[in-house]
Amino acid sequence: MGTEEMEAVILVDVLRRAGADVLMASVETDLVVEASSGTKLVADVGIDACADEVFDLVALPGGMPGSVRLRDCEVLRKITIKQAGEKRLYGAICAAPAVTLMPWGLHKRKQITCHPAFMDKLPTFRAVKSNIQVSGELTTSRGPGTTFEFALSFVEQLFGGDVAEDIGRKLLVPAHGCCQRKEEHNKVEWFFDQTPDVLVPIANGSEEMEVVMLVDILRRAKVNVVVASIEKTKQIIASQKTKIIADTSIMDASKSTYDLIILPGGTAGVERLQKSRILKKLLREQMEAGRGYGGICSSPTILHKHGLLKDKIATAHPASIGKLTGQVAEGVGVVIDGKTITSRGLGTVMDFSLAILDKLYGHARARSVAEGIVFEYPKKT
Repeated sequence: MGTEEMEAVILVDVLRRAGADVLMASVETDLVVEASSGTKLVADVGIDACADEVFDLVALPGGMPGSVRLRDCEVLRKITIKQAGEKRLYGAICAAPAVTLMPWGLHKRKQITCHPAFMDKLPTFRAVKSNIQVSGELTTSRGPGTTFEFALSFVEQLFGGDVAEDIGRKLLVPAHGCCQRKEEHNKVEWFFDQTPDVLVPIANGSEEMEVVMLVDILRRAKVNVVVASIEKTKQIIASQKTKIIADTSIMDASKSTYDLIILPGGTAGVERLQKSRILKKLLREQMEAGRGYGGICSSPTILHKHGLLKDKIATAHPASIGKLTGQVAEGVGVVIDGKTITSRGLGTVMDFSLAILDKLYGHARARSVAEGIVFEYPKKT
Protein backbone atom coordinates (compact mmCIF):
# COMPACT_ATOMS: atom_id res chain seq x y z
CA MET A 1 0.00 0.00 0.00
CA GLY A 2 1.41 3.37 -1.00
CA THR A 3 4.00 2.03 -3.45
CA GLU A 4 4.78 4.45 -6.29
CA GLU A 5 2.78 2.95 -9.15
CA MET A 6 4.92 4.34 -11.98
CA GLU A 7 8.03 2.78 -10.49
CA ALA A 8 6.41 -0.62 -9.87
CA VAL A 9 4.69 -0.88 -13.25
CA ILE A 10 7.57 0.44 -15.38
CA LEU A 11 9.95 -2.03 -13.71
CA VAL A 12 7.60 -4.98 -14.30
CA ASP A 13 6.66 -3.97 -17.85
CA VAL A 14 10.20 -3.27 -19.11
CA LEU A 15 11.65 -6.44 -17.58
CA ARG A 16 8.85 -8.56 -19.05
CA ARG A 17 9.45 -7.02 -22.47
CA ALA A 18 13.08 -8.10 -22.16
CA GLY A 19 11.98 -11.69 -21.52
CA ALA A 20 12.25 -11.86 -17.72
CA ASP A 21 9.78 -13.93 -15.70
CA VAL A 22 8.61 -11.23 -13.27
CA LEU A 23 6.57 -11.71 -10.12
CA MET A 24 4.89 -8.66 -8.61
CA ALA A 25 4.47 -9.60 -4.95
CA SER A 26 2.24 -7.95 -2.34
CA VAL A 27 3.53 -7.53 1.22
CA GLU A 28 -0.05 -6.85 2.33
CA THR A 29 -2.62 -9.47 3.36
CA ASP A 30 -4.47 -8.85 0.08
CA LEU A 31 -3.22 -9.05 -3.49
CA VAL A 32 -5.06 -5.81 -4.33
CA VAL A 33 -2.82 -2.88 -3.46
CA GLU A 34 -3.74 0.81 -3.66
CA ALA A 35 -0.65 2.65 -4.83
CA SER A 36 0.47 6.13 -3.76
CA SER A 37 -1.58 8.08 -6.33
CA GLY A 38 -4.65 5.86 -6.04
CA THR A 39 -4.12 3.31 -8.83
CA LYS A 40 -5.29 -0.14 -7.72
CA LEU A 41 -2.89 -2.89 -8.79
CA VAL A 42 -3.37 -6.63 -8.34
CA ALA A 43 -0.17 -8.45 -7.41
CA ASP A 44 0.67 -11.84 -8.92
CA VAL A 45 1.43 -13.46 -5.54
CA GLY A 46 1.69 -12.75 -1.84
CA ILE A 47 5.21 -12.28 -0.52
CA ASP A 48 5.02 -15.52 1.53
CA ALA A 49 4.91 -17.51 -1.73
CA CYS A 50 8.34 -16.06 -2.61
CA ALA A 51 10.12 -16.96 0.63
CA ASP A 52 11.87 -20.07 -0.71
CA GLU A 53 12.32 -18.95 -4.32
CA VAL A 54 15.68 -18.05 -5.84
CA PHE A 55 15.58 -14.81 -7.85
CA ASP A 56 18.11 -13.32 -10.26
CA LEU A 57 16.88 -9.87 -9.18
CA VAL A 58 14.91 -8.37 -6.31
CA ALA A 59 13.82 -4.81 -7.16
CA LEU A 60 12.05 -2.49 -4.72
CA PRO A 61 9.92 0.43 -5.93
CA GLY A 62 9.67 3.53 -3.77
CA GLY A 63 6.74 5.70 -2.76
CA MET A 64 5.47 6.56 0.68
CA PRO A 65 4.20 4.91 2.80
CA GLY A 66 5.02 2.00 0.45
CA SER A 67 8.73 2.02 1.28
CA VAL A 68 7.92 1.81 4.98
CA ARG A 69 5.52 -1.09 4.38
CA LEU A 70 8.27 -2.91 2.46
CA ARG A 71 10.80 -2.18 5.23
CA ASP A 72 8.47 -3.64 7.89
CA CYS A 73 7.86 -6.90 5.99
CA GLU A 74 10.03 -9.56 7.63
CA VAL A 75 9.70 -12.03 4.74
CA LEU A 76 10.90 -9.43 2.23
CA ARG A 77 13.75 -8.40 4.53
CA LYS A 78 15.00 -12.00 4.69
CA ILE A 79 14.62 -12.48 0.91
CA THR A 80 16.60 -9.31 0.15
CA ILE A 81 19.33 -9.94 2.73
CA LYS A 82 19.77 -13.45 1.33
CA GLN A 83 19.87 -12.02 -2.20
CA ALA A 84 22.65 -9.61 -1.24
CA GLY A 85 24.53 -12.23 0.75
CA GLU A 86 24.58 -14.61 -2.22
CA LYS A 87 25.84 -11.84 -4.53
CA ARG A 88 22.74 -11.76 -6.75
CA LEU A 89 21.29 -8.53 -8.13
CA TYR A 90 19.09 -6.31 -6.00
CA GLY A 91 17.97 -2.71 -6.28
CA ALA A 92 15.78 0.08 -4.98
CA ILE A 93 14.48 3.41 -6.25
CA CYS A 94 13.14 6.71 -4.93
CA ALA A 95 12.57 6.55 -1.14
CA ALA A 96 13.33 2.82 -0.89
CA PRO A 97 17.17 3.02 -0.80
CA ALA A 98 17.04 5.25 2.29
CA VAL A 99 13.82 4.05 3.92
CA THR A 100 13.98 0.30 3.17
CA LEU A 101 17.54 -0.83 2.37
CA MET A 102 19.39 1.27 4.97
CA PRO A 103 17.58 -0.10 8.05
CA TRP A 104 18.35 -3.59 6.71
CA GLY A 105 22.04 -2.70 6.48
CA LEU A 106 22.17 -3.38 2.75
CA HIS A 107 23.77 -0.04 1.87
CA LYS A 108 27.07 -0.75 3.63
CA ARG A 109 30.22 -0.36 1.54
CA LYS A 110 28.02 0.65 -1.42
CA GLN A 111 27.68 3.90 -3.31
CA ILE A 112 24.01 4.75 -3.34
CA THR A 113 21.49 7.29 -4.64
CA CYS A 114 17.81 7.97 -3.92
CA HIS A 115 15.08 10.61 -4.26
CA PRO A 116 16.42 14.14 -3.58
CA ALA A 117 14.02 14.48 -0.62
CA PHE A 118 15.75 11.54 1.12
CA MET A 119 19.40 12.24 0.22
CA ASP A 120 20.10 13.66 3.68
CA LYS A 121 19.30 10.25 5.17
CA LEU A 122 22.15 8.58 3.23
CA PRO A 123 25.71 8.41 4.59
CA THR A 124 27.39 11.52 3.15
CA PHE A 125 30.54 9.73 1.97
CA ARG A 126 28.50 7.07 0.10
CA ALA A 127 25.72 9.25 -1.39
CA VAL A 128 25.86 9.95 -5.12
CA LYS A 129 23.65 12.46 -6.96
CA SER A 130 23.17 10.43 -10.13
CA ASN A 131 20.06 9.04 -11.83
CA ILE A 132 21.50 5.52 -11.70
CA GLN A 133 24.14 4.15 -9.38
CA VAL A 134 25.44 0.61 -9.89
CA SER A 135 27.61 -0.54 -7.00
CA GLY A 136 28.42 -4.24 -7.25
CA GLU A 137 25.15 -6.20 -7.07
CA LEU A 138 23.21 -3.12 -5.87
CA THR A 139 21.55 -0.66 -8.27
CA THR A 140 19.76 2.44 -6.96
CA SER A 141 17.91 5.28 -8.67
CA ARG A 142 16.13 8.55 -7.90
CA GLY A 143 12.42 8.54 -8.75
CA PRO A 144 9.58 7.91 -11.23
CA GLY A 145 11.28 10.05 -13.88
CA THR A 146 14.40 7.86 -13.79
CA THR A 147 12.60 4.48 -13.69
CA PHE A 148 13.06 3.76 -17.41
CA GLU A 149 16.84 4.13 -16.91
CA PHE A 150 16.63 2.01 -13.73
CA ALA A 151 14.71 -0.78 -15.47
CA LEU A 152 16.94 -0.69 -18.56
CA SER A 153 20.01 -0.92 -16.30
CA PHE A 154 18.64 -4.21 -14.98
CA VAL A 155 17.91 -5.38 -18.53
CA GLU A 156 21.54 -4.67 -19.42
CA GLN A 157 22.85 -6.50 -16.34
CA LEU A 158 20.58 -9.52 -16.91
CA PHE A 159 20.43 -9.76 -20.70
CA GLY A 160 23.26 -7.62 -22.06
CA GLY A 161 23.70 -4.19 -23.63
CA ASP A 162 22.25 -5.09 -27.04
CA VAL A 163 18.94 -6.19 -25.53
CA ALA A 164 18.76 -3.05 -23.37
CA GLU A 165 19.49 -0.86 -26.40
CA ASP A 166 16.79 -2.62 -28.42
CA ILE A 167 14.17 -2.31 -25.67
CA GLY A 168 15.02 1.36 -25.13
CA ARG A 169 14.59 2.05 -28.83
CA LYS A 170 11.23 0.23 -28.95
CA LEU A 171 10.00 2.17 -25.92
CA LEU A 172 10.91 5.45 -27.67
CA VAL A 173 12.94 6.48 -24.65
CA PRO A 174 14.20 10.01 -25.53
CA ALA A 175 17.88 9.01 -25.58
CA HIS A 176 16.97 6.60 -28.37
CA GLY A 177 15.89 9.21 -30.85
CA CYS A 178 12.83 11.40 -30.38
CA CYS A 179 14.03 14.64 -31.93
CA GLN A 180 11.57 17.28 -30.74
CA ARG A 181 9.71 16.99 -27.45
CA LYS A 182 6.62 19.16 -28.10
CA GLU A 183 4.98 21.45 -30.61
CA GLU A 184 1.70 23.36 -30.51
CA HIS A 185 -0.61 24.54 -33.30
CA ASN A 186 -3.75 26.70 -33.25
CA LYS A 187 -3.09 27.67 -29.65
CA VAL A 188 -6.10 28.15 -27.38
CA GLU A 189 -6.35 28.45 -23.60
CA TRP A 190 -7.72 25.52 -21.59
CA PHE A 191 -9.61 27.35 -18.84
CA PHE A 192 -11.77 25.66 -16.20
CA ASP A 193 -13.69 27.20 -13.31
CA GLN A 194 -13.26 24.08 -11.17
CA THR A 195 -10.89 21.15 -10.73
CA PRO A 196 -10.52 19.60 -14.21
CA ASP A 197 -12.21 16.23 -14.75
CA VAL A 198 -10.32 13.76 -16.96
CA LEU A 199 -11.58 10.38 -18.20
CA VAL A 200 -9.09 7.60 -19.01
CA PRO A 201 -10.86 4.58 -20.58
CA ILE A 202 -8.99 1.27 -20.34
CA ALA A 203 -9.44 -2.24 -21.75
CA ASN A 204 -7.79 -5.63 -21.68
CA GLY A 205 -4.52 -5.11 -23.55
CA SER A 206 -4.13 -1.40 -22.72
CA GLU A 207 -0.49 -0.42 -22.17
CA GLU A 208 -0.11 -0.35 -18.38
CA MET A 209 2.83 2.06 -18.31
CA GLU A 210 0.88 4.62 -20.33
CA VAL A 211 -2.20 4.31 -18.12
CA VAL A 212 -0.28 4.51 -14.85
CA MET A 213 2.10 7.34 -15.83
CA LEU A 214 -0.73 9.51 -17.17
CA VAL A 215 -3.03 8.96 -14.19
CA ASP A 216 -0.28 9.31 -11.57
CA ILE A 217 1.15 12.56 -12.97
CA LEU A 218 -2.27 14.20 -13.40
CA ARG A 219 -3.34 13.20 -9.89
CA ARG A 220 -0.14 14.67 -8.44
CA ALA A 221 -1.44 18.05 -9.65
CA LYS A 222 -4.86 17.33 -8.06
CA VAL A 223 -6.65 16.72 -11.37
CA ASN A 224 -9.77 14.60 -10.84
CA VAL A 225 -8.98 11.51 -12.94
CA VAL A 226 -11.54 8.74 -13.53
CA VAL A 227 -10.21 5.44 -14.88
CA ALA A 228 -13.08 3.54 -16.56
CA SER A 229 -13.08 -0.05 -17.79
CA ILE A 230 -14.88 -0.84 -21.04
CA GLU A 231 -14.82 -4.53 -20.05
CA LYS A 232 -17.54 -6.41 -18.14
CA THR A 233 -15.43 -6.15 -14.98
CA LYS A 234 -13.51 -3.23 -13.49
CA GLN A 235 -10.34 -5.34 -13.48
CA ILE A 236 -8.41 -5.46 -16.74
CA ILE A 237 -5.29 -7.38 -17.76
CA ALA A 238 -2.95 -4.94 -19.46
CA SER A 239 -0.60 -5.64 -22.38
CA GLN A 240 2.31 -6.95 -20.26
CA LYS A 241 -0.06 -8.83 -17.92
CA THR A 242 -0.25 -6.27 -15.12
CA LYS A 243 -3.72 -6.35 -13.53
CA ILE A 244 -5.31 -2.94 -12.92
CA ILE A 245 -8.65 -2.25 -11.25
CA ALA A 246 -10.49 0.73 -12.77
CA ASP A 247 -12.40 3.24 -10.66
CA THR A 248 -15.64 2.54 -12.48
CA SER A 249 -17.25 1.08 -15.62
CA ILE A 250 -17.53 3.03 -18.86
CA MET A 251 -21.32 2.83 -18.52
CA ASP A 252 -21.27 4.60 -15.13
CA ALA A 253 -18.56 6.99 -16.30
CA SER A 254 -20.70 8.02 -19.28
CA LYS A 255 -23.25 9.62 -16.92
CA SER A 256 -20.80 12.50 -16.32
CA THR A 257 -19.08 14.99 -18.59
CA TYR A 258 -15.30 15.50 -18.72
CA ASP A 259 -13.02 18.38 -19.59
CA LEU A 260 -10.65 15.93 -21.23
CA ILE A 261 -10.80 12.31 -22.46
CA ILE A 262 -7.43 10.62 -22.99
CA LEU A 263 -7.02 7.22 -24.64
CA PRO A 264 -4.02 5.01 -23.78
CA GLY A 265 -2.30 2.80 -26.35
CA GLY A 266 -1.46 -0.88 -26.44
CA THR A 267 -2.38 -2.69 -29.67
CA ALA A 268 -4.94 -5.12 -28.26
CA GLY A 269 -6.38 -2.47 -25.94
CA VAL A 270 -6.83 0.01 -28.78
CA GLU A 271 -8.74 -2.61 -30.79
CA ARG A 272 -11.10 -3.12 -27.85
CA LEU A 273 -11.53 0.61 -27.16
CA GLN A 274 -12.30 1.11 -30.85
CA LYS A 275 -15.28 -1.28 -30.57
CA SER A 276 -16.88 0.41 -27.53
CA ARG A 277 -20.10 2.11 -28.63
CA ILE A 278 -20.34 4.02 -25.34
CA LEU A 279 -16.83 5.40 -25.77
CA LYS A 280 -17.53 6.33 -29.40
CA LYS A 281 -20.61 8.28 -28.27
CA LEU A 282 -18.64 10.01 -25.50
CA LEU A 283 -15.90 11.04 -27.93
CA ARG A 284 -18.37 12.41 -30.48
CA GLU A 285 -20.13 14.42 -27.77
CA GLN A 286 -16.75 15.65 -26.52
CA MET A 287 -15.85 16.99 -29.96
CA GLU A 288 -19.28 18.53 -30.62
CA ALA A 289 -19.17 20.33 -27.25
CA GLY A 290 -15.70 21.73 -27.97
CA ARG A 291 -14.09 19.91 -25.07
CA GLY A 292 -10.62 18.35 -25.06
CA TYR A 293 -9.48 14.87 -26.06
CA GLY A 294 -6.31 13.04 -26.97
CA GLY A 295 -4.46 9.79 -27.41
CA ILE A 296 -1.12 8.10 -26.85
CA CYS A 297 0.82 5.62 -28.98
CA SER A 298 -1.59 3.79 -31.35
CA SER A 299 -4.81 5.23 -29.86
CA PRO A 300 -4.85 8.37 -32.09
CA THR A 301 -6.04 5.92 -34.78
CA ILE A 302 -9.32 5.66 -32.80
CA LEU A 303 -9.70 9.44 -32.85
CA HIS A 304 -8.99 9.37 -36.58
CA LYS A 305 -11.58 6.65 -37.31
CA HIS A 306 -14.25 8.51 -35.34
CA GLY A 307 -13.54 11.73 -37.24
CA LEU A 308 -12.00 13.58 -34.31
CA LEU A 309 -8.75 14.46 -36.07
CA LYS A 310 -10.30 16.24 -39.04
CA ASP A 311 -8.31 19.41 -39.75
CA LYS A 312 -6.00 18.56 -36.83
CA ILE A 313 -2.24 18.04 -36.77
CA ALA A 314 -1.45 14.92 -34.76
CA THR A 315 1.17 12.31 -34.03
CA ALA A 316 1.14 8.63 -33.08
CA HIS A 317 3.43 5.66 -32.62
CA PRO A 318 5.73 5.23 -35.65
CA ALA A 319 3.99 1.91 -36.42
CA SER A 320 0.56 3.63 -36.45
CA ILE A 321 1.21 7.10 -37.82
CA GLY A 322 0.73 5.89 -41.40
CA LYS A 323 -2.93 5.17 -40.57
CA LEU A 324 -3.58 8.87 -39.93
CA THR A 325 -4.57 10.37 -43.26
CA GLY A 326 -4.59 14.01 -42.11
CA GLN A 327 -1.64 16.24 -41.21
CA VAL A 328 0.92 14.47 -39.07
CA ALA A 329 3.98 15.64 -37.17
CA GLU A 330 6.52 12.84 -37.42
CA GLY A 331 9.43 12.79 -35.00
CA VAL A 332 7.68 15.00 -32.44
CA GLY A 333 6.97 13.55 -28.99
CA VAL A 334 3.83 15.55 -28.15
CA VAL A 335 1.58 17.52 -30.49
CA ILE A 336 -1.11 19.93 -29.30
CA ASP A 337 -3.63 21.33 -31.79
CA GLY A 338 -6.32 23.47 -30.15
CA LYS A 339 -7.87 21.18 -27.53
CA THR A 340 -6.49 17.98 -29.06
CA ILE A 341 -3.28 16.40 -27.75
CA THR A 342 -1.49 13.32 -29.10
CA SER A 343 1.77 11.56 -28.31
CA ARG A 344 4.12 9.00 -29.89
CA GLY A 345 4.35 6.34 -27.20
CA LEU A 346 5.79 5.07 -23.96
CA GLY A 347 8.93 7.16 -23.77
CA THR A 348 6.95 10.36 -24.38
CA VAL A 349 4.12 9.83 -21.87
CA MET A 350 5.73 11.87 -19.09
CA ASP A 351 6.20 14.79 -21.49
CA PHE A 352 2.60 14.26 -22.67
CA SER A 353 1.17 14.25 -19.13
CA LEU A 354 3.19 17.30 -18.12
CA ALA A 355 2.08 19.09 -21.31
CA ILE A 356 -1.52 18.56 -20.18
CA LEU A 357 -0.68 20.07 -16.77
CA ASP A 358 1.02 23.00 -18.52
CA LYS A 359 -2.19 23.67 -20.47
CA LEU A 360 -4.44 23.21 -17.41
CA TYR A 361 -2.41 25.09 -14.80
CA GLY A 362 0.61 26.71 -16.45
CA HIS A 363 4.31 25.96 -16.80
CA ALA A 364 5.23 26.48 -13.13
CA ARG A 365 2.82 23.80 -11.89
CA ALA A 366 4.00 21.32 -14.54
CA ARG A 367 7.63 22.02 -13.67
CA SER A 368 6.91 21.52 -9.96
CA VAL A 369 5.37 18.08 -10.61
CA ALA A 370 8.32 17.22 -12.89
CA GLU A 371 10.79 18.08 -10.12
CA GLY A 372 8.85 15.90 -7.68
CA ILE A 373 9.19 12.86 -9.95
CA VAL A 374 12.83 13.69 -10.83
CA PHE A 375 12.08 14.28 -14.49
CA GLU A 376 13.98 16.82 -16.53
CA TYR A 377 11.42 19.35 -17.76
CA PRO A 378 12.45 22.20 -20.06
CA LYS A 379 12.53 25.73 -18.75
CA LYS A 380 9.96 28.09 -20.22
CA THR A 381 11.24 29.62 -23.43
